[in-house]
Amino acid sequence: MTQSAPAAVRPRDIRVMVVDDSAVVRGLINRHLASEQGIEVVASAANGELALAELSRREIDVVVLDIEMPVMDGLAALKEIVARHPGVRVVMASTLTRRNAEISMKALHLGASDYIAKPETGLAGAEAFRQELAAKVRALGARRPAPPSSPPSRVAPTPPAASALPRPPRVRPGVILIGASTGGPPALLRLFAALRGAVEQPILLTQHMPATFTALLAEQLTRVGERPCAEAVDGDRIRPGHCYVAPGGWHMTVARDGAMPVLRLNQDPPENFCRPAVDPMFRTAAQVFGSGALGVILTGMGSDGAHGCEALARAGGHFIVQDEASSVVWGMPGAAAATGLAGGVLPLDQIGPWLRRISGAAS
Repeated sequence: MTQSAPAAVRPRDIRVMVVDDSAVVRGLINRHLASEQGIEVVASAANGELALAELSRREIDVVVLDIEMPVMDGLAALKEIVARHPGVRVVMASTLTRRNAEISMKALHLGASDYIAKPETGLAGAEAFRQELAAKVRALGARRPAPPSSPPSRVAPTPPAASALPRPPRVRPGVILIGASTGGPPALLRLFAALRGAVEQPILLTQHMPATFTALLAEQLTRVGERPCAEAVDGDRIRPGHCYVAPGGWHMTVARDGAMPVLRLNQDPPENFCRPAVDPMFRTAAQVFGSGALGVILTGMGSDGAHGCEALARAGGHFIVQDEASSVVWGMPGAAAATGLAGGVLPLDQIGPWLRRISGAAS
């Protein structure tokens, strides 16, 4: 008698808790997430204290956490969640003001995995919020450890293993390009601190963020990296020692003004559901700098940057990616690594020292 193959085990839904002092907002987010396949809202709470009580008695993968709440606010709750439940991922949710952006940025450094701006008025804003939140919950929830009985999944093609000694570029870089998303701000601060006092090449950075956040990120990078760093302005000349951040809502690309490389900003349609997106920056930098372009893809969900890395490699340029173990989400670096064209896969703490060595290498 022939035995039938065992039925495939369906992965369990990602379990989410929504924390917000507004019953209207809680209801909105609950409905958004409940409509998504593979996501289950298992709890909600009106403040951080109630959220911690729920975490003590339920298995939860992702918490969507408001900032301003009575009794215990989001920042205080985050510190307790990180300390008591280190496996839980937290997405900070706030209205898009500078104050809330500053708090959200602080939350990222305290252990929050991501942030999202609460929906704007109108159906279009609500739908965009629903799609973004669902994508972030899926990406972060997928990082939860698999049960011991479950074999690790494999995705083809298999990317290269992390290397302590990546292949060096063929020429000394003329520009360094960095792309990042989920988990990017804390990773960037560590990287720029490691580059302090070195690397005279200009740095072009695209981080998936709203406008208010990109301005704050530039300020933070200026302080920690001790190099001028600002949101790019259309027509900016690309100068050595400077860092240019793609402003939220704008693609940042590279062009020539005579012999001088300059930055161009546009509001062309989103690429990979993002604006700013990494691909346009890498693609146009490859055209202008050729073999002198060096790319770095850091932690982030999705696959933005992979096509740009391929364009970079075709133009004779070079790129490396952050490894999976040190990434919050190994989407973008994993997709770039899977092209088979990466010069190396490095832990975050090794990327800075490697860039310091490579930036001064002889042609």
